[in-house]
Amino acid sequence: MSTSKTLAFSSLAIHKTVKSPSPPFHEITSFSSPFLHFPFLSQRSTSALHGHKPPGASFSTNLAFDSSIDSQEDTVAQILTKPDRIERLMKMQRRKEPVREDGVTGAGAGARRWFPYLDLFRSGEIEVSSKEIIDVLDPYIMEARKERIQRAVSNRTYSLCLVVEGLTDFGNVSAAFRSADALGVQSVHVISCDSSKRYRDNRHVSMGSEKWLDIELWDSPAECFTALRNRGYRIATTCLGPNSVSVYELDWSQPTAIVVGNENMGISEEAICLSDLHCSIPMRGMIDSFNVSVASGILMHHAVCDRTSRLGCHGDLAPGESQILLAEFYLRHRESTIGILHEYAKRKGHYNMHSFNFGRL
Repeated sequence: MSTSKTLAFSSLAIHKTVKSPSPPFHEITSFSSPFLHFPFLSQRSTSALHGHKPPGASFSTNLAFDSSIDSQEDTVAQILTKPDRIERLMKMQRRKEPVREDGVTGAGAGARRWFPYLDLFRSGEIEVSSKEIIDVLDPYIMEARKERIQRAVSNRTYSLCLVVEGLTDFGNVSAAFRSADALGVQSVHVISCDSSKRYRDNRHVSMGSEKWLDIELWDSPAECFTALRNRGYRIATTCLGPNSVSVYELDWSQPTAIVVGNENMGISEEAICLSDLHCSIPMRGMIDSFNVSVASGILMHHAVCDRTSRLGCHGDLAPGESQILLAEFYLRHRESTIGILHEYAKRKGHYNMHSFNFGRL
């Protein structure tokens, strides 16, 4: 893997239970002019719940149903060890990485809380906004599924992120991902995952949580921590020591990156030296440590509780950010949604060109 950051968005499951192929996208429906009008929008997805085809649409009703079985092609192990699988999973356009030259880092930099996405999806040369994405894809998603996605987005935050360093057991990584998703932590970072180790990757451990997280891969603690500090995070490594602070004494309302370490060796010396503070979970028994996946779950859970106590809520996305993340989740919902959006963009480009030529007459 190159020294530059490789961005990973979690895998999209390919629906494999369709018995007959869907029709070509040009046969999905005929968009009337203007291109934003969809003859089936008034039906929404309520009719799709019952398998009814909205009037004016000739698409397969299979598109409207959710798959209860995720694809086995993109497991956590494959996402973390195969860059080609990672790069093709990017959806909404990302913001440029902030760069600070004043030496001020962490929460004290006064930077606005980091949000990674622009309100932009590119299909070739055509730009599509988050609102367009939601309007186009909304009829293809079941009502219950939409409500669940919307609930998840409303409880998401980028003020807290999880960093796992040097983990070799993909089961532990999967468990940490699952906890992050369940607790509304959207951003997860993996440093130097050892792909030479061979562990069984059980998809039931993660429960498909990797599909909904923003996963970023890094080659070293220095590379990861520099980027996180530029985004406004303070770096909190979890380790025992004379300078460690109890997790119960920290103010988790500040943007914080929680770093957990290797199953056997813990956090590396490099990561400890580069961090802003050290924290630990008070131990009450004879054993002085938790399993790494358990520790990450406890840390994130306490952080969520502390943030809720101080702020009144954990999810803290602005309305515009929530709309963009909702569009991102719609795009991740199923592989077929990307094809639908590309077809929409094609027709949008055709309409724009027609309007331009008409204006010149």
